[in-house]
Amino acid sequence: MEHMVAGKFKLGKKIGSGSFGELYLGVNIQSGEEVAVKLESVKAKHPQLHYESKLYMHLQGGTGIPHLKWFGVEGEYNVMVIDLLGPSLEDLFNYCNRRFSLKSVLMLADQLINRVEYMHSKGFLHRDIKPDNFLMGLGRKANQVYIIDYGLAKRYRDLQTHKHIPYRENKNLTGTARYASVNTHLGVEQSRRDDLESLGYVLMYFLRGSLPWQGLKAGNKKQKYDRISEKKMLTPVEALCKSYPSEFVSYFHYCRSLRFEDKPDYSYLKRLFRDLFIREAFSHFKSYPPNPPLDALFTGYQFDYVFDWTILKYPQIVANPRVRQSSDRISGAIGPSFGRSERTSEIRDRFSGAVEAFARRNASGSGHHGDHSKHRSPDNALLSSNKTVILSPCLFLRGTLNVARKLLSQITAVQHLTMGVHQRELSCQAAGKAPPNIVSLGLAEQAEFYPAAASLPVDKELSSL
Repeated sequence: MEHMVAGKFKLGKKIGSGSFGELYLGVNIQSGEEVAVKLESVKAKHPQLHYESKLYMHLQGGTGIPHLKWFGVEGEYNVMVIDLLGPSLEDLFNYCNRRFSLKSVLMLADQLINRVEYMHSKGFLHRDIKPDNFLMGLGRKANQVYIIDYGLAKRYRDLQTHKHIPYRENKNLTGTARYASVNTHLGVEQSRRDDLESLGYVLMYFLRGSLPWQGLKAGNKKQKYDRISEKKMLTPVEALCKSYPSEFVSYFHYCRSLRFEDKPDYSYLKRLFRDLFIREAFSHFKSYPPNPPLDALFTGYQFDYVFDWTILKYPQIVANPRVRQSSDRISGAIGPSFGRSERTSEIRDRFSGAVEAFARRNASGSGHHGDHSKHRSPDNALLSSNKTVILSPCLFLRGTLNVARKLLSQITAVQHLTMGVHQRELSCQAAGKAPPNIVSLGLAEQAEFYPAAASLPVDKELSSL
């Protein structure tokens, strides 16, 4: 016997279950589209599906928010029909032997912060941030992270007046103890800062493979929560993030410095990780010898949406990096998915910190983990002088052969220029003359004194950043 919902969704096999009820695969018999159907007994002790459906309606249109297709009552069940999504980050974490690379974590962090920021912008806290509640999309959206499960979400401000909810204490723990903030353990009413602190624990969980307060034994749930709380408060963030870039320590310090009603500076948090990504990209590239093979430009740090699980599932990408150019057509799951979520302005904002990172490297000679000021404008970081050549960091972030060749030609030209400078300096020293500083010369003088500079290709994209 076929079970139908709303007269057009045919129920298939069960694909999940939880405290909320059960999740089924469904098919729209009119269009053939596969959907997810969430069922909850109308007799449930704490029904939440109706509330959750209202949240889906309120959040509709946001990037990474599943589309609500139908909600209603069918027989003895409350039923919600939403987009069918891919595996959760917890599923993928297990698939990758319970460890994500720094590159994957940084690519995820950007989207995860965006999802939390969007919910907050709509006036709600999620209050159950954990890997199980972030799912990847399917097909052309396979690289997009979705945030789900709004059953514990709570409005933190009035939608009209924007007045914040009052500070309270002696609250029961809401959410998942493993990722709960310290203040949540202490019984403090949750606010925006707590979602972000929980997200920090998720990121460290991915990097470390586990958190120090996992696996603690206790007689009952309350005792276990108390032990987790105690261990969490006794673990300094420096110890939690030991052996990992200090940006993660900075992230926690910032989240814990926020007051109850403070609006977080989401841009600062995203820039922490974007700048770290760029620095890692430069460090990775510098490890190659002069004139590296083109294939080297396709491996390592590019913001290419090639996650750890992508490599495990499609090892030919590592064996032959050029496969990336066609793999999206083959599987729909590799390479950037450029939809509404990837507007030009968003891409520009995503990598604005790259210019700052590169400018700091030139100024200081090395990149310091903690030197990321949220007050600096990317426009200030760009050097306006036409005497200085900067390699665009965006080139590290695009996986096309043409861009790779362009980058290689720039690097080769820089090497030729460096050799020319060195040879000219030796000639001047032999003649008893002091060689002039190339930066102090105009372009014409540079071309005359250092001929290699005249042929150096300057990336025109710098002017559009």
